Amino acid sequence: MNYIQTYFTELFWLLNEMSPYLVLGLLIAGILHVFLPQEKLAKFLGNSNFSSVLNASLFGIPLPLCSCGVIPTGVSLHQNGGSKGATVSFMISTPQTGVDSILATYSLLGLPFAILRPFIAFVTGIFGGMVTNKFVQESKSAPAFIPASKTNKKQGKLKAMFQYAFVEFLQDIAKWLLIGLLIAALISMLVPDDFFGAYLSNPFISMGIVLLASVPLYVCATGSIPIAAVLMAKGLSPGAALVFLMAGPATNAATMTVIGKTLGKKTLIIYLATIMAGAVIFGFIVDAFLPVSWFSMIAEMGAGHAHGSHMLPTWLNYASTAILLGAMAYGYLKVRLYNYFQSNKQISNDMNAVKIKVKGMTCNHCKMNVEKNLSKLKGVNLAQVNLAQEEVTIEGEGLDLDKIRGKVEDIGYEYVSKV
Repeated sequence: MNYIQTYFTELFWLLNEMSPYLVLGLLIAGILHVFLPQEKLAKFLGNSNFSSVLNASLFGIPLPLCSCGVIPTGVSLHQNGGSKGATVSFMISTPQTGVDSILATYSLLGLPFAILRPFIAFVTGIFGGMVTNKFVQESKSAPAFIPASKTNKKQGKLKAMFQYAFVEFLQDIAKWLLIGLLIAALISMLVPDDFFGAYLSNPFISMGIVLLASVPLYVCATGSIPIAAVLMAKGLSPGAALVFLMAGPATNAATMTVIGKTLGKKTLIIYLATIMAGAVIFGFIVDAFLPVSWFSMIAEMGAGHAHGSHMLPTWLNYASTAILLGAMAYGYLKVRLYNYFQSNKQISNDMNAVKIKVKGMTCNHCKMNVEKNLSKLKGVNLAQVNLAQEEVTIEGEGLDLDKIRGKVEDIGYEYVSKV
């Protein structure tokens, strides 16, 4: 019984610490989504030069996209005219951080980590993009820029901001955020204090193990924070924790597959090498040259959570937690109800409406990307995605399945069949 109580105490403390910063980060994410759509970004990323790479990294850092969300966005940027170098820069810098994860990093790991994460994402993004420009040949005819569709123009910007922040984007990260919190609470309860200091004291070995575990697995930038905080409280070096924070969110099997398919194997090698080398190099710098006192607050987690909530009022932490959990529950129910009605919607057998099976759609960014690109095809009036069923309902006149299949595959997804 004590184990259960301890576990839920740790879980609630971690959530309570992060929730005010997550709520603020979600609000800023909604503002960025409404006022900085990806179609505008593509206009600044079209040339194979330093300026485009710099812009891509600068734009990517604050955007709240994890690696599953950055896949369709990055591919779409390339399809809309972004150069390969700028696309790689964007896809490296974006998932490693984001406005939500920067604030959440500050809540559990402190100011040094909150500064280091975006700085490293910025540097590695620029480096990867420049190397890509130098060694990967650009397509002879870059795709023309496609202006944004006029859907949702009538929707109020304030409503759109809250809809994206607390429903669409929150649903994208909610699963992995909760998984990260559950794992972190379990580690905090089961792993002895100073475990890594006693059994894995060599920082280079720690970094190597963490890197090998991080590359193929999926963990979002925000979900990685509580895990890193608890591991450091158990004795993992700050440098090794940084490797996990940078490499984990930016790499996984799905990302690697799509980049290799859409941008080429040489680009994929540059992408992975840049992230892995950047994480290890900066991890070494942190352990070798930065003052230990900068990271001492994390160690206090193992001694009763002594650092508090950065002096935030207790009521604000509780209110933020209630808002966050309420928004998660609301978004979950709304998505499930939508998927239920979509799955039971009857589709006629004529060519005015078809339903297709598409694999690889994992989040609301995937949903929006597929719907937007299919809606631009000639004859398509409406495209609606059901994520749970991995299906897309398409309505229009003179629908061409070959063109639909081609567009689905062009943006990085797998067309399976007509349903």
